[in-house]
Amino acid sequence: MRVIAGTYRSRRLIAPRGLATRPTSDRLRETLFNVLAPRVEGTVFVDLYAGSGAVGIEALSRGASLVYFVDKTSSAMAAIRSNLAALDIHSGFQLESSISSALNRISAAGIIFIDPPYEAASDYERTLGTIGEKADSLLTPDGIVVAEHSRKAPLPEHYGALKRYRVLEQGDAGLSFYSK
Repeated sequence: MRVIAGTYRSRRLIAPRGLATRPTSDRLRETLFNVLAPRVEGTVFVDLYAGSGAVGIEALSRGASLVYFVDKTSSAMAAIRSNLAALDIHSGFQLESSISSALNRISAAGIIFIDPPYEAASDYERTLGTIGEKADSLLTPDGIVVAEHSRKAPLPEHYGALKRYRVLEQGDAGLSFYSK
């Protein structure tokens, strides 16, 4: 797994040990950031269920002003810390271990990326529902939410104030894009 583009282009990243984490593939991250490219520079980026931190690190590499890495597992947090240290990144990020606490603290995010385990339907429902309820305080006026999910398990069109406006599918994965 590598950083696709930007300041840290081609640098290797590690993933947490074990099968509990399914890192976003390089190809899907490239597709995601090709779509997000005009929005990333200078934005606040939130990487929920961050795993290895690859998506948030890609955002930092492409000029995000601040990235929140949020994951409850200690192995994921260790991998994120290791990846940030290996890239000599010491600022421009915050580490959070609770999704609900992070969503209560964060405001004015330009992009929120959510990638829970595909089989965790309740995590999608709870997290996207909370973001939809708090969209006005969580997101900038033109902020977006992107959810990675199994293409075999499409997500609903609405979550509170969020409405899906685009779906991209690649391999077994889908990306659903939401805005207010």
